[in-house]
Amino acid sequence: MEDGEPENSGGGEEDSMDGVELTPGDPGASSHHASKPPTGEELRMIKDAVNLYQSSSFKLQIDALLPNVRPSTKDSRKAPLERFLHSLRSHLISMRAVEPQNPVSAARALAKQGIAVPFALPHPTEEVKWKVGFEPPSDINVVGSWANQICVKRKDGVPFTVDVTIEMPDSLFQEKDYLDSRYFHKRSFYLAVVAQSLSTSLEVDTFYQSTLGDPRLTVLVLSPRKGSQNDFSKAHAKIHVIPVISSSNPMPLSRLSPSHANVRLPGKSSAGPQPTPIYNTNVLLATYPKLSLLATNALKHLCPAFSDAYALLRVWANQRGYGEGPICVRGFEGKGCWWNEVLGLVVFGEESTSANKANVRKPLGKGLSSYQLFRAALDVLARQDFSQKAVHVKSTNGHKFPPDEYTSHHSAVFVDSTSTLNLLADVPSTSLSMLRYDANETLEKLNTSSESDNIFAQLFLNDQTQLSKRCDAVIRVDLARASKKQSAYEFVEYGSSDNALLAAISKTLQRGLGDRVQAIGIFHPSSKMRSITDAHNPLLSTIYIGLTYNSENAFRLVDHGPPADGQDSEAGRLFRQLWGDKAELRRFKDGRIVESVVWEVKTSDDRAHIPVAIVRHLLRHHFGIPANDVRSPQNYFDAKLRLPDEVSSIFQASGSSSGFKSALAAFDGLVKRLKSLGDQIPLALSSVSPTSEYLRYASALGPVPIPQSAYLALPDSYRYLPTIDVNLEFEKSTKWPDDIRAVQKAKLALLEAIATALLSANKITRASVCTADCSGSTIQQHGPSLEIYTTEGWAFSVRIWYDREATLLERLSSSVRTPARPLAPSEANPREQREAQQALETYTRQFIHAPRHHRAVANLAHRFTAYVGTVRLVKRWLAAHWLLTTHVSAEAVEIISARPFLGSGAVLPDDASSIPRSKERGFAQVLEFLRDWKPEEPIFVPIYEDSAPSSEPTVAAVSSKQGVWTISTSEDNSGRMWTSSGPDAIAARRLRAIAKEACKILHSTDIDSLDVERLFSHATEDYDVLIELDPMILPRYHQSINAESSALSKDRTIPQEDDATPRPGFDPAWLLFQDLQVTYSDTLKFFYDVYGGRYIGAIWLPIVSGIRPFRVMGGFSSTPEQKPNEKNKGTVVLNKQAVLDEIERLGAGFIKKVEARERS
Repeated sequence: MEDGEPENSGGGEEDSMDGVELTPGDPGASSHHASKPPTGEELRMIKDAVNLYQSSSFKLQIDALLPNVRPSTKDSRKAPLERFLHSLRSHLISMRAVEPQNPVSAARALAKQGIAVPFALPHPTEEVKWKVGFEPPSDINVVGSWANQICVKRKDGVPFTVDVTIEMPDSLFQEKDYLDSRYFHKRSFYLAVVAQSLSTSLEVDTFYQSTLGDPRLTVLVLSPRKGSQNDFSKAHAKIHVIPVISSSNPMPLSRLSPSHANVRLPGKSSAGPQPTPIYNTNVLLATYPKLSLLATNALKHLCPAFSDAYALLRVWANQRGYGEGPICVRGFEGKGCWWNEVLGLVVFGEESTSANKANVRKPLGKGLSSYQLFRAALDVLARQDFSQKAVHVKSTNGHKFPPDEYTSHHSAVFVDSTSTLNLLADVPSTSLSMLRYDANETLEKLNTSSESDNIFAQLFLNDQTQLSKRCDAVIRVDLARASKKQSAYEFVEYGSSDNALLAAISKTLQRGLGDRVQAIGIFHPSSKMRSITDAHNPLLSTIYIGLTYNSENAFRLVDHGPPADGQDSEAGRLFRQLWGDKAELRRFKDGRIVESVVWEVKTSDDRAHIPVAIVRHLLRHHFGIPANDVRSPQNYFDAKLRLPDEVSSIFQASGSSSGFKSALAAFDGLVKRLKSLGDQIPLALSSVSPTSEYLRYASALGPVPIPQSAYLALPDSYRYLPTIDVNLEFEKSTKWPDDIRAVQKAKLALLEAIATALLSANKITRASVCTADCSGSTIQQHGPSLEIYTTEGWAFSVRIWYDREATLLERLSSSVRTPARPLAPSEANPREQREAQQALETYTRQFIHAPRHHRAVANLAHRFTAYVGTVRLVKRWLAAHWLLTTHVSAEAVEIISARPFLGSGAVLPDDASSIPRSKERGFAQVLEFLRDWKPEEPIFVPIYEDSAPSSEPTVAAVSSKQGVWTISTSEDNSGRMWTSSGPDAIAARRLRAIAKEACKILHSTDIDSLDVERLFSHATEDYDVLIELDPMILPRYHQSINAESSALSKDRTIPQEDDATPRPGFDPAWLLFQDLQVTYSDTLKFFYDVYGGRYIGAIWLPIVSGIRPFRVMGGFSSTPEQKPNEKNKGTVVLNKQAVLDEIERLGAGFIKKVEARERS
């Protein structure tokens, strides 16, 4: 027995890493050592870390990772396992032989002892002439990664696997056993006899496990039983017992080439027996374990970095579902040896064939570092399409089978270095496309990541199996009603009905989706252990189909087929067979008449659903899966960005068209009207700059106009009319005054002239000049505006930008008063200085940054189709959790949402793999970022340029009352323009907690409407105070995410005198919220949903809790301490009830109830 020992890696889960040398910065390093210059060896190691790895820190992270993904080498852990392996060997070679007998009779005898025989298809009958029997194994070996000491820990704490092969004696087999699954039947019986013996003799738990649910690949799993004599649970391992055959067995290997047909099914076929390449491969697999062991061992000794590179590659693959786990990519279960061979291809190169002589892959050599080997392997996976170009790893013995046979009978070809197996024989080409996509995405991240990105965690630590952030569309398919109408040949070839069905689904989807997608992934749980009383795995009930879109073609409306004159051709027949009743002849504008499939759409949302609609149609047409069993969350997310149908129908009755395009058309009309005024205004109009989110497709809900004629007919809860902000710039002129107060008056006069001119021309319904504030400030913070109400029902808020205004404000805010220099009468006093500083900040945000930001976001909306959808979903989600606008500005959301599309280091190219092509995927990635982002860490988002910043942004020191986020751009190096007022530390912590919970919901594998509803459902248990508003008088209540239909009644109350006048932007709930924030800023923190929320939540600030000494102007309502003593005499506490009573009086007639809560 070749007993492989665990690798001496020097670390385990409970071990500390040894051998770390003290550096000059370490405590305890001697002063003598600190003064010594680095040696030549140390300098070489530093240089190698930079040259051979991503960076020196990356190398240190790899060095820390590797010991933690390998088995422990402690003697106390491995000794029990070694003792059990010896006991197992002794037991196996001493087992009694079983006389040859009919397979059905033999299975019946074992069934009486409670042991099932996992026979493969086609099942044996009592009429067969051959027999099954048992003799002790002729050889027993430990093989696989454990024997080669390259074992890698799997996800979720799954034990390591120790593969033990038991060689079935040649005397049990005959020359023709390769036919009709005879070999697999004898193997199954042999395994069942071993299972029966071990389950009754050794104190271990025994199970069957069939890779991919294929009974031909069934192994016996031995799991330790704690407390027993053979307890090896400390090794954190389980044993797989695998029956194999010797190289001298009677079956001729030449009959197992891909082109041979080795299954004869009853019935007549005009085409004759069909080749069985996958069946043949599974027979050859019985000869492979020892060959693979020797080949991997030779590679390990030849290339010193192989073990570490293999560990990195396996960790990377496991984190993405290429192996075993709860959600895995179809086809890669049990493919551990394939990853060895990928590295072997890098080191040894490719075996030449007649097809690849011109571009055969050259070896890269054996001197590469582990990171270089890992990266070279990723390059192979990213660039090589194994379904288009066969790969034969360099072999010492040449080709065992003609290379052309592989390409003719396999959809993908990767022949191992022993030239025994095509390791990708049963891997769908869709899964290989997903692997290629993931490898390419990883290389892009390595090439474009910045120092602030934790690229190591993204590669090796973070779970990447969450489909919502990985795929542009995730489709859940219930297979319960799928019609398994594949032929008997397909069942036998693929090993089970599930495998045959999924192979057919994979091929059909690839044909149907074509160049619409970059990759298709079929995901499902890997096979699980089952009792040895169960012959076969339970049928697969659910799969998930993940699509990654090709943005250029994904939403194409028409699929073209062969021309009409080729209707009777094979291509025409295949096209109609693929599409069924969707295929039709169409004449196009260029005169062509071709077979076509046209996808009807009514809205932009429908167009985004075309790929999912294709999947749904193909599954129904070919496999009988009802549309209700093919579910995607897209519709549920779309519903969050639309008004309910009952609300939309009321607005549509007004006759005005709503939405972003209509708003842009109304804006263009306004610009034309303004520019046509000409001499009617004193200055010529230079430019009109939009700054509203409604004009850049970025508001959570589309804008809806309300014409004058329809306003009276609307209930109060429908009457919100959004305002669209616009900045006007006039030509340079000396007519402008040189005093800030006079400038404000000049703006008022200019706006009055514009309003008069527009009204006299009958181009608008109403125009009103609005002063900015009523606070009594001598310097207005926002300046005057012109409110324009058009005949179509759109409302615009127009402000004037005067560039010298900034100079005047700077002059006022920088006036300094000292004893030696008192202020002149014309200079500002301290109050005016503060007002000027606030006005300057508002001016910079409103007239400088807002137009730039608007142009940048509008540009992103045109570059990336999924960007605006992502922004809208994130805004809707933040609003649903009472954070949007109240604590997080809309502009900050738009910048953060651009991060998945632009990256944070070098700007990603527009066709980069990692860029989301659907709003659902973009939303998931933003949520993940918000979950992981620590507020104290600044971020840079390159929304204005094509390159990364020259320097990292700096973090400004802020108090808990100010915004704690730093979001830097090239136009805002400080990163505070859109975050200076929020979120503060409290709101930022709440946001992270909510994002964490949202990620759990979003990444759950069971996709249904309840999950999406839970994402946008806000819990109120954490609030100390809950203020309930009357929804009947909330003009934005129709926008609420969970509006009650009773409050959306169409019945009007008695109209008031002012009801006929629309009030753009009027939202009393928002005004109440602002008043509460200002009044109780030192007492309560308020939260509110700006989209028609009917509750305002609040929490008591920690600063006002507890007992405090009384002082005048304490900043909050207080009451004497109820139980004073000498120590706390003259102390007060917060008078919570008085505060709540004040709030209720402040909102009298508007607030229904103020509820105080006690949190545990």
